[in-house]
Amino acid sequence: MTACGSSDEDSSDDAGSSTEESTGTGDADDTETPQETEDEPIDAADLATEAVINTSEGSVTVELFPEEAPRTVHNFLGLADGSKAWDGQEGDTPLYEDVIFHRVIDGFMIQGGDPEGTGMGGPGYQFEDEFSDDLAFDRPYLLAMANSGPNTNGSQFFITVEPTPHLTGMHTIFGEVTDADSQAVVDAIAGTETEPGDKPVEDIVIESIDIN
Repeated sequence: MTACGSSDEDSSDDAGSSTEESTGTGDADDTETPQETEDEPIDAADLATEAVINTSEGSVTVELFPEEAPRTVHNFLGLADGSKAWDGQEGDTPLYEDVIFHRVIDGFMIQGGDPEGTGMGGPGYQFEDEFSDDLAFDRPYLLAMANSGPNTNGSQFFITVEPTPHLTGMHTIFGEVTDADSQAVVDAIAGTETEPGDKPVEDIVIESIDIN
């Protein structure tokens, strides 16, 4: 459903492209995916500010930005702990449990969070972008939402490994990997061997996400 854009400034309009020029999702049916509406306002003060993405390659601690992107952080946390409903959910199973990084481009980003593992899946809803003047893709290790165009956020996310300024204003930034050990895990994932289409040869699994 979503991808994160491109590694060069002449980014492609094809959100499902397998080149470095695309960071969006590949969902061809975005027009049929309903926009989610929140019944109650989200209080950023009530949201966690740290999460740990446990992967088959090691753990990645991310600092979250609820003040700048409250709805996006709320969505991420709900899909991480199973409290937010998503299409295909069994019981209170978290969406971010045993899903893969389905798209990895060395020198650009790692992308995961698709329950189908194809780049075409999502939670069954979309929600609006949240952009902050205080956040830009001016440094590596930023956590952001993948999408297939404006206001098509779902469950897929990516972490950059280089500054990608051309993505500013296109993808919601909602966190950052700040500690060296976690950054090393991200770099290791980014450097993994991939097949055509940027899928790792050996699955790199998001086993769970812990909320701190």
